[in-house]
Amino acid sequence: MTAQYAVAPPAPGTLGSDVPQRELLRYLDAMIRWKDQRRAELAVLDQAAMDLPTPQERAAVTPDVTLSMTLWQAVADRLELLLATWDSGRVGETERRRITTLVWGSLEQPGSRGVGQALAVSLPEACRLSDSLASSLRSRLRLDGADPDLAGRLRGLRQTVERIADQVALIPPSRRASAAEMHRQLDARLDDVTERARRGADVGGLLGPLEAQAATAERDLIVAASARAHAKADHAQATREVAELAARGQAVRALAERARASVTPAPALGIPDVGALGPVPSEPGELTAYLGRLERVDRALTLAQTTYAAALARREDLTTRAAHLGDVLDGDAAASMAPLVEQTRALLEARPSDLTRVEALVQAQETFARTMGVPL
Repeated sequence: MTAQYAVAPPAPGTLGSDVPQRELLRYLDAMIRWKDQRRAELAVLDQAAMDLPTPQERAAVTPDVTLSMTLWQAVADRLELLLATWDSGRVGETERRRITTLVWGSLEQPGSRGVGQALAVSLPEACRLSDSLASSLRSRLRLDGADPDLAGRLRGLRQTVERIADQVALIPPSRRASAAEMHRQLDARLDDVTERARRGADVGGLLGPLEAQAATAERDLIVAASARAHAKADHAQATREVAELAARGQAVRALAERARASVTPAPALGIPDVGALGPVPSEPGELTAYLGRLERVDRALTLAQTTYAAALARREDLTTRAAHLGDVLDGDAAASMAPLVEQTRALLEARPSDLTRVEALVQAQETFARTMGVPL
């Protein structure tokens, strides 16, 4: 029998695992049905939200309607990739593993942040969040026929509270207290409502607010888990960047020493030490600021590398031009230029080489050569 509302199917396997072809087919068929049914539900919810009588009521539900639609689009986009990989069943082990990687990998697109496609959650998590949001919206919008039987509502609430417990367990212990207390209160209220219903009491007025609170709590926990995933990825990125910038810094300092020893005037740019920034922080706000400082270190190192390399390249260019003049000048022209050639050679052999004087001497020789009709 078809469920009244879309419920996401259980996802097969784990990240990158090989799952039997028949199991994948069942999951993909179920996901196609879920996608189509949820799209129809969202159209009804969106219309019901727009039909609310006051702007305040509409504003209260708009964020969840928008998030629901964005989630649906993210799921639909990922399902399209799954079906392309499935290729009507023409799959081997590599393709099957690729499918479970797409199922259990993050829906986030590179370079994006926020919600929906930028949520760092897997396809099953996104579907579960969509289910919770849809259930909450149906309750808040008081849609006709939205309420299943009492036992079904209590069973759905119990499943939501258990999923909340799973999400709470993922929070680091040092920051778990408030979420654990919220779960304890929801669990206690659900136990109370269930016991009242068992004794025959009318609990209809208690269920709606409890369903809305539980759905909102689950949504907030999943979004928070996404933020933690972002922070974890950013921390790993920052750690890699620190190692890379430390190595680059050492190389640029060596380049600068060589330039200062080889030429004068030499650039006088400072070279930042990424180690001065301290260890990579864990708090999201501090980590964002830290990544910004890493970016500034990267730009400073790039500028220093370019500047010191240009000084050495200038000396190399002048050396090449002086050597070329020695090759093209002969006879009387070479004799006339001999004093300048000797001065140029002496300056280039000196350490550091005075590039201002070398360039003046090389330009004088080139001017003389052109005057004498010698092709350069």
